[in-house]
Parts: sequence; C-alpha cells; structure tokens
Amino acid sequence: MEQRIRVLLAKPGLDGHDRGVKVVARALRDAGFEVIYTGLRQTPEQIVTAAIEEDVDAVGLSLLSGAHNTLFRRIINLLREQGADDVLVFGGGVIPEPDIPGLLEAGISAVFTPGTPTSTVVDFLRKNID
Repeated sequence: MEQRIRVLLAKPGLDGHDRGVKVVARALRDAGFEVIYTGLRQTPEQIVTAAIEEDVDAVGLSLLSGAHNTLFRRIINLLREQGADDVLVFGGGVIPEPDIPGLLEAGISAVFTPGTPTSTVVDFLRKNID
C-alpha cells in the first residue's frame, strides 16, 4: 500500500488571513494528500515542532503580511538545526517577485503567488517528494 504524502500547512507570524491556505489544504486533500493545518499566528518554533512531531514530508508556509524574508528563513534554519532538513518547504502568498530568488536560495523549494492554480502545487509536491 502506497503511503500518502503528509503536508503541514502553516500561517507564520501575525498574518490573520487564511482563505488561500484553506483553499490549498482542500485541494491537497482532494488530491489524496494527508494535510495538517496548524492554524493562524504560529511561531516558527511551533511550526517546526509540529512538522517534526507529525513526521511530515513537506511544510507549506502561507504569508501575506510581508514578513516572509524573516519568517521563512527562520523556519528553514530551525528545521536544519533539528536535523529535519529533508523536509521540503514551500511558500505561498503575497510575495513580491524580487524577493523570490532570495527565498529559493535560502532553501524554500518553491514559491506560489496569488493566481497559481492549485494543480500546480499538487504537481510540484508529487514530483518533488519521494
């Protein structure tokens, strides 16, 4: 029996808008993924702890508040410190195009901006998780 891909979706920081992440969660569930949504206003430490405890394959971060450069990098660094650098981390939300290359360089595997079809996220995860 094939094991389902486990994805943790999180809203780091003080961002209080979660419609987009809920749409992604539903699309991933509909595609057969196991999805854990941590809810709003999570600290990087809470997200990393949940990712390790839930033994996820991927962490999806959704952010609209503009703190992506700080929070996404902090989560990547905490995962590395905890020995969980094999967890694929992707991001989404309102992220300016000029910031995306730096996030990719920091270890974010992909950044999905508003208007990205959910099928693109599904396909990306299927292709990049063993």
